[in-house]
Formats: sequence, C-alpha cells, structure tokens
Amino acid sequence: MANRSLGKARKLKNDEFYTMYPDIEREMVAYWNFNKDVFRDKVVLCPADDPEWSNFRNFFADVFEEWGLKKLICTSFAPNSNQDALFAMDIEEELAAPHYDPVKSRQRGRKLVLERDDLNPTGKFRRDDMRWEYLDGDGDFRSEEVSALRDQADIIVTNPPFSLFREFIDWVNEGNTKYAVIGNINAITYKNVFRLIRDNLMWKGATANSSDMIFRIPASATVDPKDRAKAIRMLRAKGGEFADLPDDANFTRQGTSCWFTNIDHGVRHEWLDLDTKHRNQTKIKAKKVIRERGYPEFDNYSAIEVSFTEAIPSDHEGVMGVPISFLDKYNPEQFEIVGLAAGNIRGLAGIPSSTGKDGPYINGKLKYGRIFIRHRNSEKELARG
Repeated sequence: MANRSLGKARKLKNDEFYTMYPDIEREMVAYWNFNKDVFRDKVVLCPADDPEWSNFRNFFADVFEEWGLKKLICTSFAPNSNQDALFAMDIEEELAAPHYDPVKSRQRGRKLVLERDDLNPTGKFRRDDMRWEYLDGDGDFRSEEVSALRDQADIIVTNPPFSLFREFIDWVNEGNTKYAVIGNINAITYKNVFRLIRDNLMWKGATANSSDMIFRIPASATVDPKDRAKAIRMLRAKGGEFADLPDDANFTRQGTSCWFTNIDHGVRHEWLDLDTKHRNQTKIKAKKVIRERGYPEFDNYSAIEVSFTEAIPSDHEGVMGVPISFLDKYNPEQFEIVGLAAGNIRGLAGIPSSTGKDGPYINGKLKYGRIFIRHRNSEKELARG
C-alpha cells in the first residue's frame, strides 16, 4: 500500500486501521489449536481498541466461555484525542447508561471488562455483557493507568498505531506478557524489533504473512484507490454482508501486514525441505536468478546471497543472507539467526564487514535488507541434506 506504509504513516498519522474479524480469528485459533489452554484462566488485554467497532472485543467475548478466559479488558482512546477515529462520539451503550457523561465521552478513554462474575442468567457470556467505565485519562497506552492494566494482563492482543509501533513493542515487552500484535513486515528492520526476533523472544505469527489483510478505515483516511478497489473486490467475493459493498466503501488492503508474537504456534516448528546448491541451480523449476547467478558472496560479508527462501541450500555450512520474508518459514530448530544487514543499520549484522560498509552489497549495489542465517546442523538437517 504505497501511501499507507509505516514510513508515510508516521508523517500522515494514518493510524486508524480496524482489523477484520476473520483475520483475528485465524491467528488466535492457530494458537489455540497448538495449545488448547493458551487462553485458559488468562487475563486478555486489548489496548488501543475501539469502543464501538472492535473485532478484538467481539472475538474474545465470543470465545470467552469456550476457551476459558478469566477476564477480558479493552481500552480505547478518547474521541477528542483522535479526530480521525472510526467510532462515533457517543455510542448507543453509553447513552443508555446511568453514568453517561457527554463531556467525559469526548475527553476520556473507556475501559470495557468481561469477567467470570459477569455470567448472565442464560449461563453464557455475551458481547453485551461487558461493563464499561470512563478512564481517568485519554486512554493512551503509555499512560500510567493503561500500563497498570498491562501489568495485570497475561496476554495482550491488538493492532497498535503504526506510527508508534516501535514504542508499543517496547511498552508491551516491559510488561513481561505474552502478546500478538499486528504490524508491518518492514518493522523487522527496527533495531528493537530485530533484536527480539534474533534472540527468539518474538517471532512472526501463524497467518497472513504472505497474503493481503483487509482493514476498515475512517472516511477521512487517505488511501491508494487501487488498494481500496482490491479490498472491496476481495470482500465482495466473500458474499454475505459484503456482497453489495459500494465502490467507495471505507476499506483498504495491505499486503505488508503481519502478526508479531511471542505465543507459540505450529507453523514456526514446520521443517523446510531443502535441496543442495547443485539441485537448486539445475532443477527444471529453478528460479532464473538462481539458475544463472547461483549463490554469489556479498562484497563486504563472508556470506552467500540466497534470493529466495525456497532456494536455501541444504549443503552450505556458512552464513547465508536471505530476504526478510524468510521469517514466514523460520524454524528456530532448523536455523540460527546471526544478524541483519539492511541499509545503513549498524551493529546488527552479526559478522564483520570487510569493507567497513554496512548493508548487503553485491557487485557494488546495495541489496534490500537481508537476514543472516545458518543451519543448526542437527542430525535431522544433515539427514535431509
């Protein structure tokens, strides 16, 4: 999405992306399928939320009973602090409440809570059973009161503001919780993010790593018309409530969105089937660049360039530079992440530069960011080689 990238989001503050229910469901179910108790007796916090149009709130309320959650807390930002927000100043459930205050509704954030004590007479937990109250402040995740909620939580799940992603990752890690958050794949090149990935403290999520994610957006948001058109086509194809979406509906797509998490899931333990260098260069379906160029060494690093994840050679014992999309397939039992070479980022390559230059250079040209990896050389890997 050309004008909705993280870089431009920082300038334009186009941060209001509202996640679709199916994208949340697919990711959370992947964790639950791997460990049926992952959410059991846990306090789940969804900060940076929306009090009216929140699919995070809706999803966790829907699975609250089946998955055995202990408590669900959702916080939102004050409308006056977020003029481009999708939700209305006053929402229906507020207007009907005895503690509704029209001034507070504009100046303060909200906190919505669902917990075991909220079991209704039907014996079920429902979305409309959530109790709400005003926060003391505007609901900024960096505030003391939202940070205190973070410290009570076991798991944090949200789509944080893109322009504050670096800061949000630091904030969530300060709480020493499990988490799953949506960001841009290029955030991998942020130093604070990459260090967590390198040290196996954070990894890519189980879904939407190599496919488009669709987001609902405010009417005031600036989006690429092509992205809007593609999102609407994709939604119409789903049918149901989206079958008759108009061409100017407030949706967009983003092919670079992904989940970042420290919750285990099955995808990160899948083993990549690899071939030798010779086989990769000579097989019928070999990529042209691999067939013609092979595996050149970087000008400034003792490492070979591997242009595609599927072309990682099973018989190379040294360091390899792979695209950042490799993390979609990264199995920490099969590979070790050595470092990152991207642009002029210094100090993260993990191996010395022979020329003093940072970044992955080949024949004098700077390549896009490369993650440096090497095989773990386990018995399983050697057998496959």
